[in-house]
Amino acid sequence: MNDDTLALCLEIFFWFALFVVFYTYLGYGILLYILVKLKEFFVKPVRRPLPATEGELPEVTLFITAFNEEEVVDEKMENCLELDYPADKLHIVWVTDGSNDGTNERLQTRWQGKATVHFQPLRQGKTAAMTRGMTLVDTPLVVFTDANTMVNREAIREIVLAFQDPKVGCVAGEKRIAVQTKDGAAAGGEGIYWKYESTLKALDARLYSAVGAAGELFAVRRELFEAMEPDTLLDDFILSLRITMKGYTIAYRTNAYAIESGSADMREEEKRKVRIAAGGLQSIWRLRPLLNPFRYGVLSFQYTSHRVLRWSVTPFLLFALLPLNVAILLSGGPTVFYGVLLGMQLLFYGLGYWGYYLSARQIKNKILFIPYYFLFMNINVLKGIRYLKKKKGNGAWEKAKRSEK
Repeated sequence: MNDDTLALCLEIFFWFALFVVFYTYLGYGILLYILVKLKEFFVKPVRRPLPATEGELPEVTLFITAFNEEEVVDEKMENCLELDYPADKLHIVWVTDGSNDGTNERLQTRWQGKATVHFQPLRQGKTAAMTRGMTLVDTPLVVFTDANTMVNREAIREIVLAFQDPKVGCVAGEKRIAVQTKDGAAAGGEGIYWKYESTLKALDARLYSAVGAAGELFAVRRELFEAMEPDTLLDDFILSLRITMKGYTIAYRTNAYAIESGSADMREEEKRKVRIAAGGLQSIWRLRPLLNPFRYGVLSFQYTSHRVLRWSVTPFLLFALLPLNVAILLSGGPTVFYGVLLGMQLLFYGLGYWGYYLSARQIKNKILFIPYYFLFMNINVLKGIRYLKKKKGNGAWEKAKRSEK
């Protein structure tokens, strides 16, 4: 291969990598917005009302899996009891497998009669707890939420409203990060990330279906729940997308939301991101039929664009751009043009490192947290590969600590 051919090959690979990175993080969002506007120009959304009387509202189980959540039990129960839904129609269930702090005692004393508690001494992980608990549920709708997240008062009615559409098999609520003025890169970056994610999820749902649900708040039709492998890392994601594989859609309700604190610091946030990345890779394998666009059509396009690329090839291509840029210059590529591109890349990495430096010293700067958090997320996708290889099979993991409110 002569020098000209090598330079051409490097340039082609560079632009391919740049296109995939751009498409994954910005291009898909732009294309999605255009497609939604085109669809809604021709097909107006159908709005369905709630039943006319409260007596016609369906019974709902509020399902909470918890492990050693003594510190938040009281706040969570107060939040549950304040929800705007008939008390005789809303059943609060806690599954507290393996908890050895005061979680069970608190629920069975102060909150006796207000919630049902299913406990077993053996801790097998959240997925196993969900599967066991669901065998004891008999309401038509089940709303899952985490112990450390607080749900808005109207959330249950908003979720039930979405289920008025018989095509909806799962409803995803919105996750919001409570960012305090003192929060650093962990909570600040996570908050910005979830605002963008929420926008994409809402657009996905308007086009056809949201692509997965977040465990902080989502709901399913009970008959569509299916037991998952005990070592499943992203139970919410796997469960919700397996429901779409049965022909149902995932609705997204921005007016049903769960609020939680951001991670206490970047080390704790790293635990979450590495586990999520590992779970994403695990999900790609277990949901591989969804990659077939001839079978799943628009859903396959959404799933690949919104999720698969982020958890597979895009991080590798992102970090390949810098050495590719250098290699093109060394092989005789256009010096000025690729020199500018190299300078822009170095500036971006420099800003990311500056954001890291400020974060390590607890100095807040939202602008610099963006490049830092972006690079941080992609690095943790690479770390997720190692995590998945070392993962034990019981499905239990160490929880990341959240910042104090």
